[in-house]
Amino acid sequence: MAVTDVVGVIGGSGFYRLLDGARTRELDTPYGAPSAPVALGTLAGREVAFLPRHGADHRYAPHEVPYRANLWALRAAGARQVVSLSAVGSLDPALPTGTLVVPDQLVDRTARRPSTYFADGAGVGHISFADPYCPRGRAAAVATDVPVTDGGTLVVIGGPRFSTRAESQAYARNGWSIIGMTGMPEAVLARELALCYTNLSLVTDLDAGVHVGAGVTHAEVLAAFAANLPRMREMLIATVQALPAAQGDCSCADVSAHPAGFVLP
Repeated sequence: MAVTDVVGVIGGSGFYRLLDGARTRELDTPYGAPSAPVALGTLAGREVAFLPRHGADHRYAPHEVPYRANLWALRAAGARQVVSLSAVGSLDPALPTGTLVVPDQLVDRTARRPSTYFADGAGVGHISFADPYCPRGRAAAVATDVPVTDGGTLVVIGGPRFSTRAESQAYARNGWSIIGMTGMPEAVLARELALCYTNLSLVTDLDAGVHVGAGVTHAEVLAAFAANLPRMREMLIATVQALPAAQGDCSCADVSAHPAGFVLP
């Protein structure tokens, strides 16, 4: 398996202008087109392949994002490490709006999203997913000078609606700390493609049921994300800069459980 130093980044379209010398590359995949053309450029001295998760014009709702095409396209563009940016709600009053979290665990509460490449005759594979995030990527993110919360469980819901109070209270009782709509199947698809995957989450709201009031609104989330965008950019730049020079022999790259004949892009 070829080792490259390209870092994939999945985030919002507002991050396009971070790249120096950006050029776009149209990529088709066995799973259709990705959310947008891949933007290739440099960031913090590193080669970066960037994809806006929801499309350049934010056309894809969380349950409509072409996740399989997106991860496939990033690997085809040379990425072997991926940094994913997410806006999340807090299930813990100790994590107020504006907190940056580098989660270490994941709970999947989505449904009907294609969540594996090992389907449609591709063969059967059972990858290890006990620790869904890259240990080296997490270590790099936590070691930057940007203040972050190290660890926490991200529960991913189907959306596009927000949680009921009862759902949110149940998630909090389980000890889960943040909630979002896009972290799965991204993480598991990255692992199936032998990609190192690290999530950086920005808390944009206190989820319904944790805080009194009318509950979270889309406008509130957008406003909080915009207000904290400079810190999210700072965190992304610092993490990309701190990532190991290449994937090397990271455990995320283990392909021993891949079905016979499964060919990586």
